[in-house]
Amino acid sequence: MQNRRIFLLTLVALISALIAGPASGKPRATPTPNTEITVSAAVSLKDALDEIAHLYRAKSPDTAIHFNLGGSGTLQQQIEQGAPVDIFISASPDQMDALESKGLLLAGSRKDMVRNSVVLIVPKGKQGIASFQDLDAPGVKFIAVGEPKTVPAGKYAQEILTHFGLYEKLTPKFVLGKDVRQVLTYVATGNADAGIVYATDAKTSSDVTVVATAPKDSHSPVIYPLAIIKNAKNVEETKKFADFLTGLQATEVFKKYGFEAPKE
Repeated sequence: MQNRRIFLLTLVALISALIAGPASGKPRATPTPNTEITVSAAVSLKDALDEIAHLYRAKSPDTAIHFNLGGSGTLQQQIEQGAPVDIFISASPDQMDALESKGLLLAGSRKDMVRNSVVLIVPKGKQGIASFQDLDAPGVKFIAVGEPKTVPAGKYAQEILTHFGLYEKLTPKFVLGKDVRQVLTYVATGNADAGIVYATDAKTSSDVTVVATAPKDSHSPVIYPLAIIKNAKNVEETKKFADFLTGLQATEVFKKYGFEAPKE
Protein backbone atom coordinates (compact mmCIF):
# COMPACT_ATOMS: atom_id res chain seq x y z
CA MET A 1 0.00 0.00 0.00
CA GLN A 2 2.85 2.37 0.94
CA ASN A 3 4.60 1.72 -2.40
CA ARG A 4 1.38 2.45 -4.30
CA ARG A 5 0.92 5.74 -2.43
CA ILE A 6 4.48 6.83 -3.28
CA PHE A 7 3.90 5.90 -6.92
CA LEU A 8 0.69 7.96 -7.11
CA LEU A 9 2.32 11.00 -5.48
CA THR A 10 5.23 10.78 -7.89
CA LEU A 11 2.86 10.53 -10.86
CA VAL A 12 0.86 13.57 -9.69
CA ALA A 13 4.06 15.58 -9.25
CA LEU A 14 5.25 14.61 -12.73
CA ILE A 15 1.95 15.62 -14.36
CA SER A 16 1.95 18.93 -12.46
CA ALA A 17 5.49 19.67 -13.68
CA LEU A 18 4.51 18.99 -17.28
CA ILE A 19 1.50 21.30 -17.01
CA ALA A 20 3.50 24.05 -15.34
CA GLY A 21 6.13 24.03 -18.08
CA PRO A 22 9.89 24.55 -17.64
CA ALA A 23 11.52 24.77 -14.19
CA SER A 24 11.74 28.54 -14.49
CA GLY A 25 7.98 28.71 -14.24
CA LYS A 26 7.77 30.73 -17.48
CA PRO A 27 5.76 29.39 -20.46
CA ARG A 28 7.75 28.44 -23.52
CA ALA A 29 7.71 31.24 -26.03
CA THR A 30 7.56 30.68 -29.78
CA PRO A 31 10.50 32.46 -31.42
CA THR A 32 9.36 35.55 -33.31
CA PRO A 33 11.18 37.44 -36.04
CA ASN A 34 13.01 40.61 -35.08
CA THR A 35 11.86 42.41 -38.24
CA GLU A 36 8.69 42.24 -40.31
CA ILE A 37 8.53 43.71 -43.82
CA THR A 38 5.25 44.21 -45.67
CA VAL A 39 5.41 44.22 -49.46
CA SER A 40 2.44 45.37 -51.55
CA ALA A 41 3.01 43.91 -55.00
CA ALA A 42 1.26 43.26 -58.30
CA VAL A 43 -0.38 39.84 -58.09
CA SER A 44 1.34 38.74 -61.31
CA LEU A 45 4.55 38.51 -59.26
CA LYS A 46 3.09 36.06 -56.73
CA ASP A 47 4.88 32.82 -57.63
CA ALA A 48 8.28 34.42 -58.11
CA LEU A 49 8.00 36.46 -54.91
CA ASP A 50 7.03 33.41 -52.86
CA GLU A 51 10.20 31.64 -53.95
CA ILE A 52 12.37 34.73 -53.44
CA ALA A 53 11.00 35.20 -49.92
CA HIS A 54 11.91 31.59 -49.14
CA LEU A 55 15.48 32.23 -50.30
CA TYR A 56 15.68 35.40 -48.24
CA ARG A 57 14.50 33.61 -45.08
CA ALA A 58 17.44 31.24 -45.43
CA LYS A 59 19.74 34.25 -45.63
CA SER A 60 18.02 36.33 -42.94
CA PRO A 61 15.91 34.06 -40.66
CA ASP A 62 15.13 36.91 -38.26
CA THR A 63 13.16 38.78 -40.95
CA ALA A 64 9.57 37.88 -41.85
CA ILE A 65 8.28 38.97 -45.27
CA HIS A 66 4.52 39.53 -45.66
CA PHE A 67 2.96 40.03 -49.10
CA ASN A 68 -0.17 42.01 -49.90
CA LEU A 69 -0.97 41.11 -53.51
CA GLY A 70 -3.52 42.65 -55.85
CA GLY A 71 -4.13 45.04 -58.71
CA SER A 72 -1.51 47.80 -58.73
CA GLY A 73 -4.10 50.58 -58.76
CA THR A 74 -5.87 49.16 -55.71
CA LEU A 75 -2.56 48.81 -53.86
CA GLN A 76 -1.66 52.38 -54.76
CA GLN A 77 -4.93 53.62 -53.26
CA GLN A 78 -4.30 51.63 -50.08
CA ILE A 79 -0.89 53.27 -49.65
CA GLU A 80 -2.36 56.71 -50.27
CA GLN A 81 -4.90 55.99 -47.52
CA GLY A 82 -2.15 55.13 -45.03
CA ALA A 83 -1.87 51.34 -45.25
CA PRO A 84 1.25 50.10 -43.39
CA VAL A 85 3.47 49.16 -46.33
CA ASP A 86 7.26 49.05 -46.52
CA ILE A 87 7.84 48.20 -50.21
CA PHE A 88 5.62 48.74 -53.24
CA ILE A 89 6.06 46.89 -56.54
CA SER A 90 3.76 47.95 -59.35
CA ALA A 91 3.09 46.33 -62.72
CA SER A 92 3.24 49.76 -64.35
CA PRO A 93 5.18 52.98 -63.76
CA ASP A 94 1.89 54.91 -63.59
CA GLN A 95 0.99 53.88 -60.04
CA MET A 96 4.54 54.50 -58.83
CA ASP A 97 4.55 57.91 -60.51
CA ALA A 98 1.35 58.79 -58.65
CA LEU A 99 2.85 57.90 -55.26
CA GLU A 100 6.09 59.71 -56.08
CA SER A 101 4.22 62.87 -57.04
CA LYS A 102 2.58 62.84 -53.59
CA GLY A 103 5.89 62.45 -51.77
CA LEU A 104 5.10 58.97 -50.47
CA LEU A 105 8.29 57.24 -51.65
CA LEU A 106 11.64 57.15 -49.87
CA ALA A 107 13.94 59.37 -51.91
CA GLY A 108 16.38 57.44 -54.09
CA SER A 109 14.78 54.04 -53.47
CA ARG A 110 12.89 53.67 -56.74
CA LYS A 111 14.30 51.30 -59.34
CA ASP A 112 13.00 49.20 -62.24
CA MET A 113 12.93 45.54 -61.22
CA VAL A 114 11.69 43.40 -64.15
CA ARG A 115 9.90 43.55 -67.49
CA ASN A 116 7.04 41.46 -68.89
CA SER A 117 5.15 40.93 -72.14
CA VAL A 118 1.43 40.77 -72.93
CA VAL A 119 -0.29 37.82 -74.57
CA LEU A 120 -3.69 36.75 -75.84
CA ILE A 121 -4.96 33.51 -74.32
CA VAL A 122 -7.90 31.17 -74.95
CA PRO A 123 -9.23 28.15 -73.03
CA LYS A 124 -7.20 25.05 -73.80
CA GLY A 125 -8.49 23.33 -76.92
CA LYS A 126 -10.51 26.30 -78.16
CA GLN A 127 -10.27 26.92 -81.91
CA GLY A 128 -10.98 29.95 -84.09
CA ILE A 129 -8.90 32.62 -82.33
CA ALA A 130 -5.33 33.04 -83.48
CA SER A 131 -4.79 36.80 -83.32
CA PHE A 132 -6.04 39.96 -81.64
CA GLN A 133 -7.98 40.78 -84.81
CA ASP A 134 -9.95 37.52 -84.41
CA LEU A 135 -11.55 38.93 -81.25
CA ASP A 136 -13.93 40.82 -83.54
CA ALA A 137 -15.43 37.56 -84.84
CA PRO A 138 -19.16 37.03 -84.10
CA GLY A 139 -18.41 33.77 -82.31
CA VAL A 140 -16.36 35.56 -79.65
CA LYS A 141 -18.85 36.59 -76.98
CA PHE A 142 -16.76 37.33 -73.90
CA ILE A 143 -13.25 38.78 -73.62
CA ALA A 144 -11.62 38.95 -70.19
CA VAL A 145 -9.46 42.00 -69.46
CA GLY A 146 -8.36 43.83 -66.34
CA GLU A 147 -10.19 46.97 -65.24
CA PRO A 148 -8.12 49.60 -67.12
CA LYS A 149 -8.36 52.20 -64.33
CA THR A 150 -6.90 50.02 -61.59
CA VAL A 151 -5.22 47.05 -63.29
CA PRO A 152 -2.13 47.73 -65.43
CA ALA A 153 -2.83 44.60 -67.51
CA GLY A 154 -6.18 46.17 -68.37
CA LYS A 155 -4.46 49.41 -69.39
CA TYR A 156 -2.07 47.50 -71.65
CA ALA A 157 -5.02 45.58 -73.12
CA GLN A 158 -6.73 48.89 -73.90
CA GLU A 159 -3.59 50.20 -75.61
CA ILE A 160 -3.18 47.01 -77.67
CA LEU A 161 -6.78 46.89 -78.84
CA THR A 162 -6.68 50.61 -79.63
CA HIS A 163 -3.53 49.96 -81.67
CA PHE A 164 -5.49 47.45 -83.74
CA GLY A 165 -8.52 49.77 -83.98
CA LEU A 166 -10.71 47.39 -81.98
CA TYR A 167 -11.10 48.81 -78.49
CA GLU A 168 -14.38 50.72 -78.82
CA LYS A 169 -15.91 47.98 -80.94
CA LEU A 170 -15.04 45.23 -78.47
CA THR A 171 -16.01 47.03 -75.26
CA PRO A 172 -19.47 45.35 -75.06
CA LYS A 173 -17.74 41.96 -74.96
CA PHE A 174 -15.50 42.76 -71.99
CA VAL A 175 -15.58 40.83 -68.74
CA LEU A 176 -13.56 42.95 -66.30
CA GLY A 177 -11.25 41.41 -63.73
CA LYS A 178 -10.09 43.04 -60.47
CA ASP A 179 -6.56 41.82 -61.22
CA VAL A 180 -4.73 39.86 -63.87
CA ARG A 181 -5.07 36.52 -62.04
CA GLN A 182 -8.84 36.88 -62.11
CA VAL A 183 -8.66 37.48 -65.86
CA LEU A 184 -6.63 34.28 -66.16
CA THR A 185 -9.22 32.38 -64.13
CA TYR A 186 -12.09 33.59 -66.34
CA VAL A 187 -10.37 32.11 -69.38
CA ALA A 188 -9.05 28.94 -67.68
CA THR A 189 -12.58 28.06 -66.49
CA GLY A 190 -14.14 28.77 -69.90
CA ASN A 191 -16.14 31.74 -68.64
CA ALA A 192 -14.49 33.89 -71.31
CA ASP A 193 -13.63 33.02 -74.90
CA ALA A 194 -10.32 34.85 -74.67
CA GLY A 195 -8.33 37.09 -72.36
CA ILE A 196 -5.35 39.43 -72.29
CA VAL A 197 -2.77 38.73 -69.58
CA TYR A 198 0.97 38.80 -68.98
CA ALA A 199 3.08 36.04 -70.48
CA THR A 200 4.19 35.02 -66.99
CA ASP A 201 0.61 34.50 -65.82
CA ALA A 202 -0.22 32.37 -68.86
CA LYS A 203 2.67 30.07 -67.91
CA THR A 204 1.07 29.30 -64.54
CA SER A 205 -2.00 27.59 -66.02
CA SER A 206 -2.24 24.38 -68.06
CA ASP A 207 -5.85 25.26 -68.88
CA VAL A 208 -5.08 28.10 -71.29
CA THR A 209 -3.24 28.42 -74.59
CA VAL A 210 -1.27 31.47 -75.75
CA VAL A 211 -2.33 32.27 -79.30
CA ALA A 212 -0.61 35.63 -79.84
CA THR A 213 1.93 37.97 -78.28
CA ALA A 214 1.25 41.70 -78.48
CA PRO A 215 3.79 43.61 -80.61
CA LYS A 216 6.00 45.77 -78.41
CA ASP A 217 5.03 48.88 -80.35
CA SER A 218 1.34 48.28 -79.56
CA HIS A 219 1.57 49.19 -75.88
CA SER A 220 3.67 50.90 -73.22
CA PRO A 221 6.64 48.89 -71.91
CA VAL A 222 5.53 46.53 -69.15
CA ILE A 223 7.99 47.65 -66.48
CA TYR A 224 7.67 46.71 -62.80
CA PRO A 225 9.18 49.47 -60.64
CA LEU A 226 10.04 48.93 -56.98
CA ALA A 227 10.31 51.55 -54.24
CA ILE A 228 10.44 51.83 -50.46
CA ILE A 229 7.55 53.71 -48.91
CA LYS A 230 8.59 56.82 -47.00
CA ASN A 231 6.98 55.62 -43.74
CA ALA A 232 8.63 52.17 -43.81
CA LYS A 233 9.01 50.83 -40.26
CA ASN A 234 12.60 49.54 -40.45
CA VAL A 235 14.32 51.31 -43.31
CA GLU A 236 17.70 49.57 -43.05
CA GLU A 237 16.28 46.04 -43.12
CA THR A 238 13.79 47.06 -45.81
CA LYS A 239 16.64 48.36 -47.96
CA LYS A 240 18.40 45.02 -47.61
CA PHE A 241 15.37 43.15 -48.92
CA ALA A 242 14.84 45.69 -51.71
CA ASP A 243 18.45 45.16 -52.76
CA PHE A 244 17.93 41.39 -52.64
CA LEU A 245 14.91 41.71 -54.96
CA THR A 246 17.10 43.31 -57.61
CA GLY A 247 20.15 41.14 -56.94
CA LEU A 248 21.50 38.19 -58.91
CA GLN A 249 19.75 35.44 -56.93
CA ALA A 250 16.30 37.01 -57.24
CA THR A 251 16.89 37.89 -60.89
CA GLU A 252 17.45 34.21 -61.68
CA VAL A 253 14.15 33.36 -60.00
CA PHE A 254 12.29 36.02 -61.97
CA LYS A 255 13.79 34.67 -65.21
CA LYS A 256 12.63 31.17 -64.29
CA TYR A 257 9.06 32.45 -64.15
CA GLY A 258 9.34 34.21 -67.50
CA PHE A 259 10.18 37.78 -66.48
CA GLU A 260 12.87 39.71 -68.32
CA ALA A 261 15.56 42.15 -67.26
CA PRO A 262 14.18 45.72 -66.98
CA LYS A 263 16.41 46.90 -69.81
CA GLU A 264 16.55 45.09 -73.13
